[in-house]
Amino acid sequence: MAKPTARIAAIQFGFALGVLAVLARAAQLQIVQGERWAAEAERTRTERVELPARRGALYDRNGVPLAVTQEFYRVGVAPNELDEPAAGFRLLVRSLGISGRALDREFRAGKRWIYLHGPFNATQVQPLRGVAGIHLTGDFKRSYPSHDLARPIIGGLAAERPAGAAGLELSLDSILTGQPGEAVLLKDRAGRRYESPARLGRDPVAGNDVVLTLDAELQEIAERGLDDALREMRAEGGDVVFLDPRSGELLALASRQLSGRGMPRASAFTDPFEPGSTAKLFTAAALLMRRRVAPGDEVFAEGGIWQMPVTRSGRTRTITDSHKSPGNLTLAQAIEVSSNVAMAKFASLLSPEEQYGTLRDFGFGTPTGAEFPSESRGRLARPDRWQPMYTRASMAMGYEFGVTPVQLAAAYAAIANDGILPALTLVREVRAPNGATLYRHQPLAVRRVVTPEIASRLRNFLRGAVGEGGTGTMGQLASYSLLGKTGTAVRFVDGRYVPGQYTSSFAALFPADRPQLVVIVKIDNPRGQYYGGHTAAPVTRSMIEQALASRRVAIDRGRLAARDVATVAEARPPAAAPPAAMPLMVVSWPYKSNDSKPRVLPVPDVTGRSVREAALALHRRGFQVSLHGLGRVVRTSPAAKQQAAAGSSVGVWAE
Repeated sequence: MAKPTARIAAIQFGFALGVLAVLARAAQLQIVQGERWAAEAERTRTERVELPARRGALYDRNGVPLAVTQEFYRVGVAPNELDEPAAGFRLLVRSLGISGRALDREFRAGKRWIYLHGPFNATQVQPLRGVAGIHLTGDFKRSYPSHDLARPIIGGLAAERPAGAAGLELSLDSILTGQPGEAVLLKDRAGRRYESPARLGRDPVAGNDVVLTLDAELQEIAERGLDDALREMRAEGGDVVFLDPRSGELLALASRQLSGRGMPRASAFTDPFEPGSTAKLFTAAALLMRRRVAPGDEVFAEGGIWQMPVTRSGRTRTITDSHKSPGNLTLAQAIEVSSNVAMAKFASLLSPEEQYGTLRDFGFGTPTGAEFPSESRGRLARPDRWQPMYTRASMAMGYEFGVTPVQLAAAYAAIANDGILPALTLVREVRAPNGATLYRHQPLAVRRVVTPEIASRLRNFLRGAVGEGGTGTMGQLASYSLLGKTGTAVRFVDGRYVPGQYTSSFAALFPADRPQLVVIVKIDNPRGQYYGGHTAAPVTRSMIEQALASRRVAIDRGRLAARDVATVAEARPPAAAPPAAMPLMVVSWPYKSNDSKPRVLPVPDVTGRSVREAALALHRRGFQVSLHGLGRVVRTSPAAKQQAAAGSSVGVWAE
């Protein structure tokens, strides 16, 4: 009897141990390791995916899109989930415009998942939203509606990820890049993914939009003018810069290198050149600031050829003038006829430190601070590295230091701006995705370089340089007067001067009275005529004439005076000194006066127009533009002819 009892007890004890083991394992799995296995189950059953955010757009100052991000879609079909497969088939063919025969083969093959790559736009997939069995996957694509316009400045994105790789796309990447969202998808045993009822973990936040200072119309004029000039002169390359001297806003930047491959680089920012005679004005500024030269002081021009002593042992350097002048020359006359001999003699009145200091004050040897990446600081050696007699003369003639076209434009802006060097910018506004303005550029002064009186005298020197007898007469306009200085320098390439090759340039202020534009034109190695007065100056005149002919280019025609025919001796008296700092001027577009009530205007009908034409029409009427899509405009909100407040935003949908 005891034996069965013992066996039963042993069996019960075994069962008890088994139960205890199961309970212990359950406690281990559910209590000790519960979080770990719950996470593993979640990982197997669900998948977290990143929802990309729209990258901010780049617009020109008038709202013309230069770089935009469009949303596109890919379509997945699960035939077994379709409530009515035949109706779903017809909807897909009709909405997406795909081949019915090819899709029918996919359906007849009995596939559990059909993938339609596309890409398809938002209008195409709109009828498919919410249809059971049809799954949409959204993504973004960067496009450049104006094609190659200003592309060296705008740059592009990296191939492997949507991040800036060059140009403004790189330097403004942190502003343009949005914050990605997150979604949770359910997965079955086959790995197929399905939308979860609570799938959206975090909404993506779009990047900010940036309104640039560039004027698309003026940019097109600059690029076309430069292309025509390089083709006609058979030159190797060149640059054009348009700058507003008061605000420091860069309005157009064109760069070409015919010998390179692929997209031209933005050499206006990156490639220094020796400016030649366009730099003589800065030596004149140093002399006037330190009162080393009076208006009547003269030097002998040596008939255009001078053996300048460079050492005490009697070694000389030959300096020649292209435009030989007999007799003596004043400083104003030396600028007018671009005399190397006279400027070398005048420069001997300055110490290397004084000459260097003035060039630094005008911004040479340091980046301008514009928002372009990898901007060159140029070349400007410290005075302790100069050969005093030799280098002083070279600097006065525009040799032995390198400047970028943008640096040269900033220096001439200081002369136009009564001696104040402006801070340059390519960014006019930054706007949030909802259209709110986060930043608006305000003109800033870097420093005062010269007094208003000296700046006025320097402008008079430029007046003589483009007047009768000057080297820049071919740059002068028929209806309006401009100020300017030509430059021609032997090219400095790879650390040496190349005989027979030249850099031709022209720096202009337009108009002569209260300049609104600084224009720099540089031509690399033109064939045939190579003097700046015969190459760069006519190109400048042609581009300004085209800008005046266009009503969309931002020139205040009310401020344009009739052609100034006064001579240098009859120059107007210097204007009253402005305040020590540059006046701040903040103008929103469209302009809204503080003391006026908002006007209500009808929205113009832009349906069927291109995005660019529509944006210009809306801006001219007084509205802001919120762009959705590219191509031809299909609708606006508010709709055409509806009333909206002046200055409000009009949504534009295009396909």
